[in-house]
Amino acid sequence: MLALYRHDGAYTIRAGGVELMSTRRHASEDRLAALVCGPLRDVPDARVLVGGLGLGFTLRAALRELRPDARVVVAELVPEVVAWNREPSYGLGADALADPRTELREADVADVLRAAPGNFDGIMLDVDNGAEALTNAGNAGLYGRTGIRLAAAALRRGGRLAYWAADEARAFESALRQASLVVEVERVRAHGKGGPWHTLLVARVP
Repeated sequence: MLALYRHDGAYTIRAGGVELMSTRRHASEDRLAALVCGPLRDVPDARVLVGGLGLGFTLRAALRELRPDARVVVAELVPEVVAWNREPSYGLGADALADPRTELREADVADVLRAAPGNFDGIMLDVDNGAEALTNAGNAGLYGRTGIRLAAAALRRGGRLAYWAADEARAFESALRQASLVVEVERVRAHGKGGPWHTLLVARVP
């Protein structure tokens, strides 16, 4: 079960006592959006998917990169996460969710992918703690062979598929390559020049 905590003006989301994300440490989420949406800055009618709303940082960063005619679909399964972001007094994702380019779907991201073959120029998946540090076993399917193929099939030609991970995710990187994807890996600090290292994996269909 997810819970939202506030301490000294910062918010964290935890699952079973394990911290999943914090407003103090979001550089890797910002970078995730830059890697996918930066190349789309001049693309008309770009369409991207954010899997996992979290504390809204990936969504906000994506909107900063994209044109006014872009569309950002956000898939979030947990109603509490949506409610926290919509609360203006928390200063999380309320403004980003109200952006006319944003389309929120309270649904499993796998279902959104399944319903949209060849539909996205960019896909950013930040679900749980990544493939190898899951706190919810129900998320494992997204990182398995079928889940990878499902996500890749939802890309338009030349599109990018990016994953956030709390660890090095070497086995998952190998799984992406075994799915015949071209993969680039970047290690990013959680808080600019400090904090733990996170892994961003960006994949393309050759």
